[in-house]
Parts: sequence; C-alpha cells; structure tokens
Amino acid sequence: MSKRAVVLLSGGIDSATAAAMAKAEGYQLHALTFRYGQRHAREVESAQRIAAAVGTVRHLILDLDLRQIGGSALTADIPVPKGRGLEEIGSGIPLTYVPARNTIFLSYALAWAEVIDAEDIVLGVNAIDYSGYPDCRPEYIAAFERMANLATKAGVEGRSKLTLYTPLIHLSKAEIIRRGAAIGVDFRLTWSCYDPTPDGRPCRTCDSCILREKGFAEAGIPDPGLAAS
Repeated sequence: MSKRAVVLLSGGIDSATAAAMAKAEGYQLHALTFRYGQRHAREVESAQRIAAAVGTVRHLILDLDLRQIGGSALTADIPVPKGRGLEEIGSGIPLTYVPARNTIFLSYALAWAEVIDAEDIVLGVNAIDYSGYPDCRPEYIAAFERMANLATKAGVEGRSKLTLYTPLIHLSKAEIIRRGAAIGVDFRLTWSCYDPTPDGRPCRTCDSCILREKGFAEAGIPDPGLAAS
C-alpha cells in the first residue's frame, strides 16, 4: 500500500519537481495550495495543472488572506524588486519574503496530514538558489519537524512520526531542473514570476525570473515555460 503524503504545491519548478519525485517513489499525494493574497492567480492555476499531471488523490486550495498582515512585496503595496544581479539576490532577505509563510503553510499541511494519517509532508524548499528566505534552510526544516512531532496527537501517542520530505534542499536550480526533466516534469505547466506583465507574461526581471533563467541556462535545457506563457 502506498504511503500517503501531503505535498505543498506553489505552481513553481521546485514544488512540481518535488511532487514528481515523491510520486515516483510511490507516495499517494494529497496536494495543498494557498490563495494567500499574492499578486496574481497564475501560480494557483499552474498548481492545479501540476496536480492533475502528477496524479494527486485530491488537490485542496485554501483561501488565506495574508494581505491583512502585509509586510511583503507579494502581499502589500510594495514594489517587487527588479533587475537585481545574482550577487545582490543572494545577499540578505528580499522584499518578496512573506513573513512566516512556510510556517503558516506547513501548519495547515500538518493538520491535514494528521487527519488523513499521512506521515510525510513534501515540499520543494531549496537552500542554494533560494533568494535568501530564512524558512527554506535545513535548520528551519529540522526545527519544524521536531515541533510537529511534539504538537500532534499522533506524535504524542507514538502512532507515527511525521517527516518533512525535502528532496531538493541541497540542490541548485540547475540540478533541480535536470532531476525534473529526467522524470518527465512538464515545465510548461510551471510558473515562477512574482510580477507578470499586464498581458500575463513573465516579467523576466524579478528575482524569481532571473533564478529560473539561470537555472535553465546552467542545466543546458531550453525553458519551455517562456514559449507557453
């Protein structure tokens, strides 16, 4: 019998690849995506396509309006940084960091995992090409996993031990793209841009677009998402 897992799907390259890797390892996937007040709905649409392509048992989309909290260029009236160099992108925590986002998302994933008796939560965090987000680091993942097993009925009763499955955490974007391509991830379905143009195309100048372009270039693979956007 396949093990159940909750997979956080953002619609991007990393979450799509992590989901496909988990599926290939025999996990029965229950996908979770958030409409959290981000600037556009395109990434949610991409997550829906990825969930269908991977073959998830269910895809739950939750509404959670983080605009009421703000504090990020993705959820408040703060300009998205554009045209930054790779050195600048790699230093400091950018304005696109959404306060406590991964902690909030993982808390919902933890609750759902407990309800459906899933022992794993799959997420595509990565600690190399990760734009400086503090909640993508291995130390954070280890700390949340410890907390999860202290905070749940299943953990306290010793019936199961929850694991955060992070197969990409030590990979570069290029390595992630190569892994995804090798197992058939359709990158045309993915979306990376923080701030699309008015006609719905990637801006190609935000940090996420720049890291995506760098990743495909270093992987030696053309980006099919540009043609599909």
